[in-house]
Amino acid sequence: ALLEARYANGPNDFIEVAGLRMHVRDSGPRDAPLVILLHGFGASLHTWEPWAQLLASDRRVIRFDMPGAGLTGADPTGDYTDTRGVQVLIALMDKLGVQRASIVGHSMGGRLAWRFAAEQPARVDKLVLIAPDGFASPGFEYGKKPDVSATLKLMKFVLPKAILRMSLAPAYANPLAMTDAMVERYHDLMLAPNVRASMIAKMEQSVLQDPVPVLKRITAPTLLLWGDKDAMIPVGNSADYLRALPNATLVTLPEAGHLLHEEAPSALQTVKTFLDEKN
Repeated sequence: ALLEARYANGPNDFIEVAGLRMHVRDSGPRDAPLVILLHGFGASLHTWEPWAQLLASDRRVIRFDMPGAGLTGADPTGDYTDTRGVQVLIALMDKLGVQRASIVGHSMGGRLAWRFAAEQPARVDKLVLIAPDGFASPGFEYGKKPDVSATLKLMKFVLPKAILRMSLAPAYANPLAMTDAMVERYHDLMLAPNVRASMIAKMEQSVLQDPVPVLKRITAPTLLLWGDKDAMIPVGNSADYLRALPNATLVTLPEAGHLLHEEAPSALQTVKTFLDEKN
């Protein structure tokens, strides 16, 4: 209740979807082109608020706390796979009467975005992938359950803010972009009931499969957006996406890190320009 008082705009922020009480914000003109924003691991809809406020001048903008995150909290099914993520997104769009939208996804949210675009092409106008997850990397092999360390699992019981700050720091190229208020928000929302256990479950269930066959099915025009100082998912991974995606363009932002939407103001103009382009 304390977290909802601080981080929700009121009871209208919550709707029942797919067995979840989801924290959702829906702003902008109802008859305008629509964009849905999908946050990454450990984040919440708040990561998008500066973008949402500007996009909502001429677009309808939907963002939400994903199952297992923020004020949506734990999924009663215990299922945090991408299959469940796609089901929840379909259910949310149906609940809100949305047939079609452009999808913007960051990191793990980017992986869900491209999976959704491949499986539901009729419901996607354009696709924006910001440093998306999905290809194998050291410690993340195809078809293998990730090894979540015992030390990391301890966060279910204790999560010092100083440790979280150290964990977040590599996501920013500019240390000054990681403000005390941001660290406090991330920390507070990770303390929401069962969120830390859900984060661990999500990591354990993130069994990667070769994404190339899925990516090749995507028909939506796609913008790949990457910070050239991304220390979490390096910009070199973009070459894999460009080879697999049939209709993709890469824009690299100088001196930007993994959370470029929080630290690189020019990123939003790049996205707006792409969304405004005629197919």
